[in-house]
Amino acid sequence: MSTTLDRPNVLALPRAILRALDRIPYALLAIPLRLAVAEVFWASGTTKLADWGAAVALFQDEYKVPLLPPDIAAVMAASIELSTPILLVLGLFTRGAALVLLGMTAFIEIFVYPLAWPTHIQWAAMLLVLLARGAGGFSVDALIRRWFLG
Repeated sequence: MSTTLDRPNVLALPRAILRALDRIPYALLAIPLRLAVAEVFWASGTTKLADWGAAVALFQDEYKVPLLPPDIAAVMAASIELSTPILLVLGLFTRGAALVLLGMTAFIEIFVYPLAWPTHIQWAAMLLVLLARGAGGFSVDALIRRWFLG
């Protein structure tokens, strides 16, 4: 008994879609990863700069970072949040920036907002991909690699 939708025809479209998705280069996929993570941390850093007194007060009253005075913790956080996003957008020292932000994310999860793990795991997932695979072909890292390695 034959039907008009035999097995090979039913699977042809999903197979074609999967093959097309498999051909998307990592260089294109890395761009939104870099931009998404950069935006999250950049927004946090610029918020701190907009009202530095409030930022230090947050570190003193809400975040209560262990072992560091609130003003030093605020400077460290703002410095990381304002420098690493620039590196990610440019794709410069991407793996190092991803590692630093992964450490910061872990610190925030463990010591500041342990119940925010659904958000932190999203950040960590994106950062782990960037750490493992790098910035991709559309980056300063790729230009440097081509220049030095020929």
